[in-house]
Amino acid sequence: MDTPHTAQFSHTDSVDLILRTAREHFLVSPQEETRLWIKNAEGSFERLCNTRVTVLDAALKTGQVVIMETRNKDGTWPSAQPQAVNTALEEEEEFQGQPGICGLTNLGNTCFMNSALQCLSNVPQLTEYFLKNRYLEELNFCNPLGMKGEIAEAYADLVKQAWSGHHRSIVPHVFKTKVGHFASQFLGYQQHDSQELLSFLLDGLHEDLNRVKKKEYVELCDAAGRPDQEVAQEAWQNHKRRNDSVIVDTFHGLFKSTLVCPDCGNVSVTFDPFCYLSVPLPVSHKRVMEVFFVSMDPRRKPEQHRLVVPKKGKISDLCVALAKHTGMSPERMMVADVFSHRFYKIYQLEESLSSILDRDDIFIYEVSGRSAIGENSREDVVLPIYLRERTPARDYNNSYYGLMLFGHPLLVSVPRDRLSWDALYHILLYRLSRYVTRPSSDDEDDGDEKGHVAGASSQDSGPEQAGPSSGVAGGSRAPVDNSPGPSHWPQRARRKHLFTLQTVNSNGTSDRSTFNEDTHAQPYIAIDWEPEMKKRYYDEVEAEGYVKHDCVGYVLKKAPVRLQECIELFTTVETLEKENPWYCPTCKQHQLATKKLDLWMLPETLIIHLKRFSYTKFSREKLDTLVEFPIRDLDFSEFVIKPQNESAPELYKYDLIAVSNHYGGLRDGHYTTFACNKDSGQWHYFDDNSVSPVTENQIESKAAYVLFYQRQDVARRLQPQPSSSDPPASPACGSPPNSEFMDVN
Repeated sequence: MDTPHTAQFSHTDSVDLILRTAREHFLVSPQEETRLWIKNAEGSFERLCNTRVTVLDAALKTGQVVIMETRNKDGTWPSAQPQAVNTALEEEEEFQGQPGICGLTNLGNTCFMNSALQCLSNVPQLTEYFLKNRYLEELNFCNPLGMKGEIAEAYADLVKQAWSGHHRSIVPHVFKTKVGHFASQFLGYQQHDSQELLSFLLDGLHEDLNRVKKKEYVELCDAAGRPDQEVAQEAWQNHKRRNDSVIVDTFHGLFKSTLVCPDCGNVSVTFDPFCYLSVPLPVSHKRVMEVFFVSMDPRRKPEQHRLVVPKKGKISDLCVALAKHTGMSPERMMVADVFSHRFYKIYQLEESLSSILDRDDIFIYEVSGRSAIGENSREDVVLPIYLRERTPARDYNNSYYGLMLFGHPLLVSVPRDRLSWDALYHILLYRLSRYVTRPSSDDEDDGDEKGHVAGASSQDSGPEQAGPSSGVAGGSRAPVDNSPGPSHWPQRARRKHLFTLQTVNSNGTSDRSTFNEDTHAQPYIAIDWEPEMKKRYYDEVEAEGYVKHDCVGYVLKKAPVRLQECIELFTTVETLEKENPWYCPTCKQHQLATKKLDLWMLPETLIIHLKRFSYTKFSREKLDTLVEFPIRDLDFSEFVIKPQNESAPELYKYDLIAVSNHYGGLRDGHYTTFACNKDSGQWHYFDDNSVSPVTENQIESKAAYVLFYQRQDVARRLQPQPSSSDPPASPACGSPPNSEFMDVN
């Protein structure tokens, strides 16, 4: 800035001539990377990105100040350095390590971005393309589908810094800002998907580096009975007429798509380019669910069971599965979702299991049903029972009592002919007998009881009746107020009772406004306890106790699947979904056609995305199936349908070079990377800032999400050929590293 030079240029001269002139004046070699800035009248600076335009097009005026800067040896630019250089920065400048072994700072939930960047950074031919500045000649500033070259330049800056060997880690703040600017879904600091970021980045780099400056219109043509070889070649040439970049050279392949109309049998064959393969995982049609079984026998504690049921099954399938463990008829079971001491939902047998989430607390209750003896029949009513405790809550006159739900609710079968408060009290006392102590005769005294609790009946009730039942039976409604009750529920002289009974709504409250005149509405009954009575007669520890059935101890291991199985599934015939029909040109209407994808031509670097995340109407889940994938010699010869070159088998064999991992579930998770360094052949584990060497047997795990494979002929082509005076070359990725590469600082 202190040594200005003056030069004259014509309006028709290119900005590149200004750059070359500046290099000569300041003795900057052609190998050094430079960029130009102009100083505006108000003192601000603006980049001159496109050096191919003329002085006139760049709006440069007489007396315009142009500044040239050269990239630092650590990959940064002087204009990007902070004004105050602290000790930490000085130490960073002195650091010298293995190029490419550089962490990325997590800016706040940006591990997904860091993982994708580390994978892409370790694709040898792409990184060499940026390090050798070949991208500078191909930056496309005018592509309306691109990002004015800004994404490519931001990525180039990251690559140059990471591979300078002068940084232990770098802060990708500028790159993050650029991504958010051009893709609003990545704005902010929410967690995202590494594969989605990777897809955006590959597309953005391609358009920013597209060698085609003006895209011509190309009409897609169906095969129309022509040979595959001819149609495929035409499709690839048409693709290259509009798309020609280092991304296409490295990552793009071609697959064959065959659609068959189910009505007229019309066959449509097209060849389409792809940038990565999203392969499905073989999904089990079974589902493991944990439930609690509550027997009618009050002496038995609830049992925890682990059941295997059809993934697309019904509630009745859950009952059938439990019946195999308990010997209990599924017709005598009712299924409920218990949440916060109340019934969140009582399920009907025909409802789908998909509406039950893995985190739901599911209780299956044994209930009695209908039994017929001769001409006489008796129907039982199933009553939902809640437990509540009175809690003193201060009112203006300290007289108000609140009621709080506690414990596990019950579904209790009551014979219709015993629907009285008196009988119900003793039925419930019997059902609670495992953890509720009956008062002794010394505890009993005469007196009126509170509320509308019935007194002791003349005979005690035994166990509930057994028999089949298919759901909650409707019955006579219990009173909802504090009146003595209907005349057929007689009141007697009271003895001391442990609890009172109250009709409530499904939320467990006695709010009358929630009741209506529907006589078929399900009555809910609350057992209300005074605090001192609950403390004396109610055993909370015993009430919460349960036992585990033997099935809970069994660990249901998911069998691992081979990556080849996923690829086979990708190429399997499938029927299109209703949401995505195909328009048949013969039938002239949308059809649910059958579709088959086949691999025709594979790229130099093949990206395989394992579809671990499954989304349905009722559930979202992550498949943690272990996918076994080879480190070396992944052979695609059996999957590629294009006539093969038998003399070059390496065209169909791939070696692994990087893996993006996802740990955790849907709502939370963390992304990391395994990658093979192109120079040393050593594998490293990239976890944001942290980088550490690993062995090959550590790479395969259930967390593997996106796999990067390099074709073997490309690896050999990229490997430098040593001369007789050169030291031994480093092993290529996929080759066993020598001991000298196992210890990396």
